[in-house]
Amino acid sequence: MNGRSLIGAAEDAYPGPLWRGPFGKKAGEAAHRGFPWLNLALIQGPAEQEPEETSMDDNPTAVKLDQGGNQAPQGQGRRRLPKALGYITGDMKEFANWLKDKPQALQFVDWVLRGISQVVFVSNPISGILILVGLLVQNPWCALNGCVGTVVSTLTALLLNQDRSAITAGLQGYNATLVGILMAIYSDKGNYFWWLLFPVSAMSMTCPIFSSALNSVLSKWDLPVFTLPFNMALSMYLSATGHYNPFFPSTLVTPVTSVPNVTWPDLSALQLLKSLPVGVGQIYGCDNPWAGGIFLGAILLSSPLMCLHAAIGSLLGIIAGLSLSAPFENIYAGLWGFNSSLACIAIGGMFMALTWQTHLLALACALFTAYLGASMSHVMAVVGLPSCTWPFCLATLLFLLLTTKNPNIYKMPISKVTYPEENRIFYLQSTKRTVQGPL
Repeated sequence: MNGRSLIGAAEDAYPGPLWRGPFGKKAGEAAHRGFPWLNLALIQGPAEQEPEETSMDDNPTAVKLDQGGNQAPQGQGRRRLPKALGYITGDMKEFANWLKDKPQALQFVDWVLRGISQVVFVSNPISGILILVGLLVQNPWCALNGCVGTVVSTLTALLLNQDRSAITAGLQGYNATLVGILMAIYSDKGNYFWWLLFPVSAMSMTCPIFSSALNSVLSKWDLPVFTLPFNMALSMYLSATGHYNPFFPSTLVTPVTSVPNVTWPDLSALQLLKSLPVGVGQIYGCDNPWAGGIFLGAILLSSPLMCLHAAIGSLLGIIAGLSLSAPFENIYAGLWGFNSSLACIAIGGMFMALTWQTHLLALACALFTAYLGASMSHVMAVVGLPSCTWPFCLATLLFLLLTTKNPNIYKMPISKVTYPEENRIFYLQSTKRTVQGPL
């Protein structure tokens, strides 16, 4: 708890990665061409020379045909699927370009859907629809509050004249998505307490302010703001109201005061298996395994590598919880998995180019985040606050500030971050240019 590169001009903007500062140049055209291009790049690296004969708009995944007429229909059939996948996977840049001359209302819906999906570093409106379906499976009231927060935050960013490319990518909406959902979850009034929509709207308005202020500071180190605005807004609201507020009471958060009753023979392998998607679902505050499975599918649609690291991060959170003999009900509820899942995605290809070294670093960051989450949960419970995604933000920022002379641990420039597959292409091409430069 970001894909495209941000550009300076609003008319040139196209959807981008989650939690990126709204500064920088447009990334080079690397690979908005579907999943097979990733496999080619991972195996062969950047091509030495462009093929003389290509099709599908120079798509490197296209199958080269013989001159014989018998092979043409089969080759065309093989090319159609990657081309179709290229339109709905990744950051859906082609769809964003198509929307530029369409009605503003249709564009606004696209921005809101991208904002919903940006919570998990995805800038894809179809993924946003799938995530919204998962929220409805969990709780329609939470889904409504999340949508209200996203809409209000996006409108506020427009009124404050924030960077338009960040708005179109959903970067001004995702924090308010979490604010709306978590305010509904922590409300002690239960579902459909309609007065709650007023504080949800008010706190959502603060998210663009927090984002802009934090970006002014973190951009000096080329760092994203992640979900720090969400953490600040929710902590401020829960601190101001509390459990005994007569208008908007919140759930009482208390520290652990006794030894938990952990009986190892009662450990259920089936429940542990369910807790893996539940850990991903808890990124949005959902403890339903079906909702978590839908979220994984939404991530998979945009990036298989992100989906893989999301699942691995949740698994490592489970392992960390078991290693500390945490209460099984907390592990089954996914409370040990969501922060480590986000951290694993962020380091494993999103903000660092994916190599086997950064993959191992992502695993280490996921474990570190899980243990930091346990520590912060105990500390913040003393003041009656949940830890939210503070552990993810602090741990991942710490790992991104890591300095090393290993060229295979490559931190992506924020202005070039898109999604892991394309980040990998950018890294390989940059490495190739660096090697060939002195020649």
